Amino acid sequence: MDLDEKDKKLIKLLQDNCKKTTKEYADSLELSKTAVYERIRRLERQGIITKYVALIDKEAVQRDFTVLCHVRLVQHTKENVLRFEREILKLDEVSECFHISGDYDYILKINVKNMKEYREFMVAKLTAISNIGSTQSSFSIKEVKNSPSVFVGFGDD
Repeated sequence: MDLDEKDKKLIKLLQDNCKKTTKEYADSLELSKTAVYERIRRLERQGIITKYVALIDKEAVQRDFTVLCHVRLVQHTKENVLRFEREILKLDEVSECFHISGDYDYILKINVKNMKEYREFMVAKLTAISNIGSTQSSFSIKEVKNSPSVFVGFGDD
């Protein structure tokens, strides 16, 4: 779908703070409240806006120990891939999972309380998945940027 400049600006505004009123967005975009309301509904209907969520401070809920875990499967059969992905969806500690190219098959982003909790997660949950061949974990020292926003571009891109 082609997005005009007002759509792109509206998406950026919504990604920055989706709790503002339609009037506040309308004022920022120099549009009527009705026009903004209709644009938002259209973006939702077309699947561009998929959901609204609350972002949580990981430190405040003691889940700021972030691990990037590379996973290699034993075999790359369709059944192994599908089984692994079904099992990962059940693990609340895993906030993101990417099927990737290269030496490993997946990268998992895991948020837990500390190293002890990560070890318990690895032993009791992750390595319990039968078709994992190997894993390699990296631990975050500092989160430099973490944004759920998707850049939709402006102008002639």
